[in-house]
Amino acid sequence: MARLQSILVVGGGAAGWLVACYLAKHLNAAAPGSIRVELVESPGIGLLGVGEATFPSIRGTLSAIGLDEGRLLTGANATFKQGIRYDHWVRPPGSEGPANFFHPFSLPSQRPGCPELLPYWLLGGAQRGTQLAEAVTMQYRLVAEGHGPKRVSDPDYQGPMNYAYHFDAARVAVVLAEHGQKLGVKRHEATVERVELDERGAIASLVTQELGELKADLYVDCTGLRSRLIGGAMQSPFRSRTDVLFVDRAVAMQVPYPRPDTPIACCTIATAQEAGWTWDIGLQQRRGVGYVYSSRHSDATRAEEVIRQHLGSAADGLEPLHIKFETGYRPEHWRANCVGIGLAGGFVEPLESTGIALVELGTYLLTHLLPTDLDDMDRAARHFNAMICARYERVLDFIKMHYCLTQRTDTKFWIDNTDSASIPEALRDRLKAWRYRPPHRLDFVTDLEMFMPSSWQYVLYGMEFRTDLESMRDSYPRMDEATREFTAIQQVSAHAMNDLPKHRELVEQMCRAYLQRGGVVRSQMPVAG
Repeated sequence: MARLQSILVVGGGAAGWLVACYLAKHLNAAAPGSIRVELVESPGIGLLGVGEATFPSIRGTLSAIGLDEGRLLTGANATFKQGIRYDHWVRPPGSEGPANFFHPFSLPSQRPGCPELLPYWLLGGAQRGTQLAEAVTMQYRLVAEGHGPKRVSDPDYQGPMNYAYHFDAARVAVVLAEHGQKLGVKRHEATVERVELDERGAIASLVTQELGELKADLYVDCTGLRSRLIGGAMQSPFRSRTDVLFVDRAVAMQVPYPRPDTPIACCTIATAQEAGWTWDIGLQQRRGVGYVYSSRHSDATRAEEVIRQHLGSAADGLEPLHIKFETGYRPEHWRANCVGIGLAGGFVEPLESTGIALVELGTYLLTHLLPTDLDDMDRAARHFNAMICARYERVLDFIKMHYCLTQRTDTKFWIDNTDSASIPEALRDRLKAWRYRPPHRLDFVTDLEMFMPSSWQYVLYGMEFRTDLESMRDSYPRMDEATREFTAIQQVSAHAMNDLPKHRELVEQMCRAYLQRGGVVRSQMPVAG
């Protein structure tokens, strides 16, 4: 039996180093005789310093690799993210009706013995005009008032509110690279010139400009959209899903704060535009702002005009970064002895921060399906590919739901998104069912879903979808209890705001506490753009 002895991650950045750290920790790579984990990255490829938003699963990942939360905040210019605010997705600016809705990360409140609140909200049990997130969570009000999700005294990666992070993608790569080498990852700085295949079509070696030949039993492609290994050398085909999600371009800017004490938004702000949407991510010293748009409905010149209009005078003197991408994935993320993780394997627009989360998913699957016997590689690959493809399809459904429920008819982009031909059949079926009953956990196969039922509910009803429960009103006899619970949530929210600090204050306190413990901040890698 030929045993797995070495893994080579190709490509650094946040994705490559996150994969390497997790593998090294799980395999105890620093111990003598363990499976070797190595990483090769080119010194000539700069990292994009755009703001990156994450998903709450990132806390479990960073905790699993043993990274100090204060190190992340201090070294990666990181801040907290408690959800996403959607501006003008339902209707264009200036229209009558709510201008935004919120997708919080915290679950709807359900104390022991209390009824599930969603049906009673649908039946009018909450205060009139109260959106679902406001009625069933404290997080809505805390975010609106600018409070953080935890206190300085709370343990790493724990707090009263569910949360993720915003961070500088270039700086977080530095933090993870430093941590990964402590975990036993061997780092190579070299440029891969070509990939050599063996007679079976597997990768035999990588030939680098600086170090010559590098060999491993398993190669993990983290080369981003270039997909040098799985897409290039291994010729794994790409399945485009631009028939479902139209946006395929972005223009981004780094926007300084007007003052050092400017409040930091503790959610991502996604604002609908004429041919797509803008993200707005608050870091410690600046904002990362970008316009994601469809090249079928706009062009680069107009896109830059849109983002500058959106930012106003804050965009004066700023140089934009233009990015091209295509939504879709490779049905064979794993082929022979090569696995594509992150952008090398697929891409979904960053609306719900699935980028890093899909890296995490690929890393978990790889780690736990990793065969000790090299002859067992094909079986592991089949399982891996089936799981990750199903996850991509569910993510595509969830993102499409944001678009296809819009009431906007002001531009062709929004009209085209409501065309039933662009809506996947599985999503169409769910929406039909939810006309007369709300989404339930039994609608979802947990192992294949990235988003919990509550996320579907927040977005579905934030987009003002109508579920008619009137004929079933008698099936929900606990309206008085639910109404009391809605009132209690609002009262407890007021107390929570006295307990949880403002967001900038929390971040600065945690950074100071880390430095006072003797924490060190390294210099950052070169940043492209």
